[in-house]
Amino acid sequence: MNRMVTAASVMGILAVSAAAIAAQTTVKSEDWGKTKAGTPVQIYTLTDSALTVRITTFGAHVVSISAPDRSGNRADVVLGFSSVAGYEFDGGTYIGAIVGRYGNRIAKGTFSLDGNTYHIPINNAPNALHGGTLGFDHKVWTGRALPNGVELTLVSADGDMGFPGKLTVHVEYTLAGNSLHIGYSATTTKPTVVNLTNHSYFNLGGENSGTILDQKLMLNADRYTPVDPTLIPTGALDPVEGTPFDFRKPTAVGARIHDANAQLKIAGGYDHNFVLNGAGAGLHLAARLLDPKSGRTLTVTTTEPGVQFYSGNFLDGTLVGISGTKYARNAGLCLETQHFPDSPNHPKFPSTVLRPGQTLQSTTVFTFGVQK
Repeated sequence: MNRMVTAASVMGILAVSAAAIAAQTTVKSEDWGKTKAGTPVQIYTLTDSALTVRITTFGAHVVSISAPDRSGNRADVVLGFSSVAGYEFDGGTYIGAIVGRYGNRIAKGTFSLDGNTYHIPINNAPNALHGGTLGFDHKVWTGRALPNGVELTLVSADGDMGFPGKLTVHVEYTLAGNSLHIGYSATTTKPTVVNLTNHSYFNLGGENSGTILDQKLMLNADRYTPVDPTLIPTGALDPVEGTPFDFRKPTAVGARIHDANAQLKIAGGYDHNFVLNGAGAGLHLAARLLDPKSGRTLTVTTTEPGVQFYSGNFLDGTLVGISGTKYARNAGLCLETQHFPDSPNHPKFPSTVLRPGQTLQSTTVFTFGVQK
């Protein structure tokens, strides 16, 4: 899939009047403490009539999203922490972060490009996960308020975590009514690989409401990428039909999560990339999620070819969230729009290569609603 598109075409994808959005959206920036190293951190609050979203410059994390239920009662529908210290302490769940330079796994932390071999630090043995031992999720980005959101910028040096090229990344979080738009762009000084995504954990019942197992998920995918025992894709694109991975019709997340299925046993639940139908045609449907109790809904559209559905299998109650709740297994689920895991080692997968002179452009939209 070609991700190198013009700025004009991206504007066409978004197709939203900036003036109209600005009239409805307020943006507030505040100091939010410092990292352990003493680097100042800011938090941005985006507010319109439908949503309130908080974004921090530490790791470009989505800290909270306040959305109404069918009765108009608001709740925070993503997992998050109340301070910078919470995000610094979180060493492996990536709650709410922008992950990179390469989201998801690279087998044994090794890939080759143009005859050169590169090594990324192993942090999910025996593989590299979400950019290595110090990824984008633990770096302080530079924030700039927009009329309807915030632009966050990060410059990753040539050789950072073993990746070639100086990479300049911009992520724009913007509000348009009941939709949170995430726009990604990146340029490089040397050929490299890039796979950027947001790692928010959604719980439409509220971040302190228990598990997501009764929430109903639809994934717009006829195929998925099965994995080996280390969660690296085998290279196959298997049909979901007749398996617990068939979410083409709305199905409770927990309905089949304990089935005697080898792939579910490997991951302890769902932690798999789904091959989206309609990829390559601009924004296309990735997923829909419904919480029957509250009536809240989430629709995910994206320009990416895949979505990693992760059912929060490795949450273990050691992390205390923004409301004081301990985040236990299945407390939230992730819908990480992305290119496929380990693509640099699978030539038949959509390419994640970015070269000098090209601009990576990607868009994902999270739209919230209610079902009466």
